[in-house]
Amino acid sequence: MPRHENKIYEDIELIDLIKAGNHAAFFALYERYKVVLYLHAKRMLDDEDETKDVIQEIFTTLWDKRAVLTIGTSVKSYLYTATRNKVLNLLTHRKFEINYLNSLQKVIDLTENGVEDQIREKQLIKMIESEIEQLPIKMRQVFELSRKQHLSHKEIAEQLNISDKTVKKQINNAIKILRRKIRVILLTFTFI
Repeated sequence: MPRHENKIYEDIELIDLIKAGNHAAFFALYERYKVVLYLHAKRMLDDEDETKDVIQEIFTTLWDKRAVLTIGTSVKSYLYTATRNKVLNLLTHRKFEINYLNSLQKVIDLTENGVEDQIREKQLIKMIESEIEQLPIKMRQVFELSRKQHLSHKEIAEQLNISDKTVKKQINNAIKILRRKIRVILLTFTFI
């Protein structure tokens, strides 16, 4: 204890001594309020380590800013308000972190799903292309001219020197064959 060992200093006297750099006054103020401030912060935080950190920060800031420290209320009120504000800042920061992490997780999920969807889509296209390759040669040729090059039945008939009716029949047959095979692919694909 500063000065006289038996004297009990008022809070404001301790603050004046702290402003002058008196470590014993700082320790006396800390001992006086550490438990009540801890309990005050613990009720709001419900986390022992965070609560200890808050109290340590309050007193560290008090010591670091002692030269410019201005207390307009009682020291007790000042310390309670500082503790409450520090806890509220911590809770706000925690809420911000949780929101940020949730948003980040959503982006990661979307990206992962997007990548997975792209991979699955490529696999599906590859499987369908493979089924188209297995069509009879003339049927595949007609189908690809229709679906890939977007030629009309008449244009395909002229290019391959066959009738419009044959083109239509080949396309319908190709669609029937592919539809059955694609159903099987899609059923298999949903279980992958």
